[in-house]
Amino acid sequence: MASVTLNITDAKGQAAGSIEAPAEIFGIPEEDVQAHIPLIHQVVIGQLAAARQGTHAVKNRSRISGGGKKPWKQKGTGRARQGSIRSPQWAGGAVAHGPVPRDYSQRTPKKMKAAALRYILSDRTNAGRTHVVDFGIGETPTTKGAKAALMPVVGARFTTIVFSRDEVNEWLSVRNLPTVHTLFADQLNTYDVVTAEDVVFTKAGFNAFLEAKSPAEAETAKEA
Repeated sequence: MASVTLNITDAKGQAAGSIEAPAEIFGIPEEDVQAHIPLIHQVVIGQLAAARQGTHAVKNRSRISGGGKKPWKQKGTGRARQGSIRSPQWAGGAVAHGPVPRDYSQRTPKKMKAAALRYILSDRTNAGRTHVVDFGIGETPTTKGAKAALMPVVGARFTTIVFSRDEVNEWLSVRNLPTVHTLFADQLNTYDVVTAEDVVFTKAGFNAFLEAKSPAEAETAKEA
């Protein structure tokens, strides 16, 4: 499988060369991507489920004080039998079958997560929505400069930008842009690519992302 070439743009949005990207991550054919949409969906649902706190709780019978005495005798009053004024049908009573604290996380194997990320990155690349941008940020963060570099490439589309851990000033420069979501290379995941219209790597972020891929992952990608 041949490599994929991604264009690099500079701080003015002009072409500044190209970079080779491994086809097993960025060049999977569109028909293969379409065939694995259920896999991508399952991984995204797993991420969203794992993000749920699961701390919701309602007051059941054991959490409400009072109601220990039977409101009236069982028979002879002409009214329906009642055992407690804290039963769910009473005002101020307990909640029946309400949510209780639970763990929503699902088991998602690492190979599934890695495969889903490869497919969705290839989908964005096939659509021409994967970019490499050299922001040219110096010692001082500048949102104006970062926006000038970014707008010619993605316009107003919602974008996930991937940095290396050393690019703190670049990260500070774009974090306030309303259409931008920032990540470091070791945080890149399927959900943040699915929810973005474009994916932008800095040169250092792109190299850091590829370096994080172990030989085992690359071999798995080739076999898939």
